Amino acid sequence: MALNLTQKQEVVAELSEVAAKAHSLVAAEYAGTTVEQMTAMRKKARETGVYLRVVKNTLASRAVAGTEYECVKDALVGPLLYAFSTEEPGAAGRLIKEFAKGNDKLVAKVVSVEGKLLPAAHVDVLASLPTREQALSMLARVLAEPAAMFARAVKAVADQQGGGDAAPAEADAEATA
Repeated sequence: MALNLTQKQEVVAELSEVAAKAHSLVAAEYAGTTVEQMTAMRKKARETGVYLRVVKNTLASRAVAGTEYECVKDALVGPLLYAFSTEEPGAAGRLIKEFAKGNDKLVAKVVSVEGKLLPAAHVDVLASLPTREQALSMLARVLAEPAAMFARAVKAVADQQGGGDAAPAEADAEATA
């Protein structure tokens, strides 16, 4: 279905707004993907905070103009599916990688993070980034480790100085006095 000028402007505005806030972009060739596969991918995208859209490359080029994804304009060739990570950087990479396993026709062509155009093979690197929960868990472990080390050091010093035996010895000295 062909879009009229107003509809095209709305698509560009919507895509531009998403691109301005997105953490990463993965554009993939999708020709040969079945309707069922696309429906499943769209459902998973909604669940994981990925904005997924099939749009003409000329509209996508206009939409990314003035955003950090402007670097991808020259690489937008052929029928592409655009996946913008809106909540965490690796979400779009994980989505495309997951669905590419069951569909050899879904192939990442463009990967962009922080204004840098990366080779399509970097979709694996992007997909391996930790989720928000994983990153918070790692941060909590890093923050908790110095406290645990300090507690072990204090206990070791107390044990070395006989900290556990000092209180009974003092009680005995008071009792004989």
